[in-house]
Amino acid sequence: MAATSWKDIPPAGKATIVVVAVLDAGLRAWALRDLADRNAAQVNGPRWLWRAALGVVSSAGILPAVYLLRGRARGTASVVPEK
Repeated sequence: MAATSWKDIPPAGKATIVVVAVLDAGLRAWALRDLADRNAAQVNGPRWLWRAALGVVSSAGILPAVYLLRGRARGTASVVPEK
């Protein structure tokens, strides 16, 4: 399969790529922030593995969504102290 350059992609394709990249970056930032605020008991699976995967794997938003839906232990929501 021949490589396609950016200039050969139609405008709708470019827009889709940009939207997916922004969505992935936003979800990844949210998931990493949430992971940083939780202790090990509040996470399903090892925190180091989630952190490494969220930091390295580009998944079009799928991996951060999996963490946010399944990686957090049920009934252990982070509590923000009142000021």
